[in-house]
Amino acid sequence: MPKIVDHDARREEIAQALWRIVRRDGIPAVSVRTVAAEAGSSPGAVRYYFPDQAGLLSFAMELVSRRVTERVSAVEPSGPPSSWAMQYLEEVIPLDEERRVEFDVWLAFVAQASAHNEASTLLREHLTPVHESLRGLCASVLTGMAEAGALREGLDLDAEADRLHALIDGLSLHAATQHTRATPARVRAILKSHLAELTSQP
Repeated sequence: MPKIVDHDARREEIAQALWRIVRRDGIPAVSVRTVAAEAGSSPGAVRYYFPDQAGLLSFAMELVSRRVTERVSAVEPSGPPSSWAMQYLEEVIPLDEERRVEFDVWLAFVAQASAHNEASTLLREHLTPVHESLRGLCASVLTGMAEAGALREGLDLDAEADRLHALIDGLSLHAATQHTRATPARVRAILKSHLAELTSQP
């Protein structure tokens, strides 16, 4: 009986091999050959799914975004508005090893996107939708809190969404690069304090 191959799973395994190379050696070390070696496969097998390096990098970047989106979608909010707001927002900050891996790779992709080559052009195409998605999450969380009567009167929700988006970006960078200072507990405390400033509670 012929072996059944899960092609989607195989693509993800190859992309995760690329992630490991990026974290260990940087994006310049990525090639079909090095990814194949890391994945325990042959260059031909990798090219079957990704004919060139640009397509491989593009898929690996998409996978980071998809993982985050799936985690956010899986949240089952509970408790008062400030609690479920935290539950959603924590999913996009690198507070554990899984999320740190994703953010490290994402940061490397963002840096590479500023270059001028085919791969960088593809990576840049992913940046705007991801930023818009995160900003949309911030806006959605604040709108939900407002509809629940948990925000102060008179807030400019559009401006507050921009401010929360900037805070999330900053906290994520600190959590990824300043491990001893920006601990998960400290990051959560800062985020919780920010949300508390927006609430209608004394």
